[in-house]
Amino acid sequence: MQKITTFLWYDDRAEEAARLYTSLFPDSRITGTTRYSDVGPGEPGTVMTVEFELAGQRYTALNGGPVFHFTEAVSLQVDCADQAEVDRLWTALLVDGGEESQCGWLKDRFGLSWQIVPRVLTELIADPDRAKADRVMAAMLQMRKIEIQPLLDAARG
Repeated sequence: MQKITTFLWYDDRAEEAARLYTSLFPDSRITGTTRYSDVGPGEPGTVMTVEFELAGQRYTALNGGPVFHFTEAVSLQVDCADQAEVDRLWTALLVDGGEESQCGWLKDRFGLSWQIVPRVLTELIADPDRAKADRVMAAMLQMRKIEIQPLLDAARG
């Protein structure tokens, strides 16, 4: 059992968000749903929480109302194997009102921030050759969605 579970507060679209997220990642599924009772505070019978797993990691989504909102101070970072995975996730998370940001960051239509990061970026900016790593970082800072080929070009100088 996972000791710490990420808890995400949505206004009223927790179930929709969980369905989208679990459709995007292998080894993902909705594991449970609870509903508000007559005690409240939500309307009886409506979804209160949705428990789900993304790539084997547990999350809980709450329909808590419009009291709190997501900010970029918390984001989900996705390690992507290649450009095809970056492109697929970037497109899927921007559907129906998502917003691009910079340096591989975006907000999905629910307001949750994601970092869609190709593994090669992490490897290149950790390279012991600081000039090479700095060129890659400079290239990445010019991007919205991360494109691998320009990073490799920058690494080569």
